[in-house]
Amino acid sequence: MCRLFGFRSIINSQVHSSLVSADNTLHDLSQRHPDGWGVAYYIEKTPHLIKSTDCAMEDQLFQKVSGVVSSHTVVAHIRKATQGSHSILNSHPFQYGKWIFAHNGNIKDFDKVHPKLLALVDDDLKRYILGSTDSEMIFFILLSKLKKIHSLDKPIVDPDKLTTAVKECVLDIIKIAGQLTHNNTPVKTENYLSFILTSGPMMLGFNGGQDLFACTYKTKCPEKDSCPSYASFCEAPPDESRKVNHLIFASEMISGANKWDIMKPGEIIGVDSEMKLFKDQINLEFLSP
Repeated sequence: MCRLFGFRSIINSQVHSSLVSADNTLHDLSQRHPDGWGVAYYIEKTPHLIKSTDCAMEDQLFQKVSGVVSSHTVVAHIRKATQGSHSILNSHPFQYGKWIFAHNGNIKDFDKVHPKLLALVDDDLKRYILGSTDSEMIFFILLSKLKKIHSLDKPIVDPDKLTTAVKECVLDIIKIAGQLTHNNTPVKTENYLSFILTSGPMMLGFNGGQDLFACTYKTKCPEKDSCPSYASFCEAPPDESRKVNHLIFASEMISGANKWDIMKPGEIIGVDSEMKLFKDQINLEFLSP
């Protein structure tokens, strides 16, 4: 399956270490996930998206992009194809307006259930599905759910509305495709829906059966003496009454000072536009491998 990385911070940060130079980065993992890559980042509240069908480890553009990008919000993806051809249109992340989405998973028998899934997509949004992947379909089902309760041209959403859209999307897909499986050694004959979604100021991750790790603080910040946003809570577990300085998602724990926690199956974790942490849980019965 694919590999994910997402980053939301109160300060502009470079991502070269997380994508290339640390241990267990997406660059290294691309040896096992060679079917393309993509990096989305925001400049002046506008998403920019660069994608390739090449293996990230062998692609000089990936290293160049990771070294240049400095942003409050970044989503990166390394693809190992399960559905859809090896093409730019099928490479993640996917974009609609301000919204960026990347998926790690699979919908079994996708060709068979495709018509029923497409029926869940808002009629005005169907024309923007350009590729042939289950991942892009999931994105537009999620956008369709959100559109019913919030205007998609507004990137700041009440967290309750956003999690409601996620829940409805996941539950409706399960009704059509079947139960999700919790298995980090996945097979194409099962369903997995782990993903990252962001609008720029907001970001959330969902563990839909493929492991997703989250980080909101560091064990010891190496930039504490120079960072203008450093505070004591940068090195302490967050509580629900305060904001965080960053939220990071990754398919594998990346080496360094970040403190990683594995998300529970069915768990949603996110930050709102003020970097306040929110969490929710979809109560699902996951199949075991």
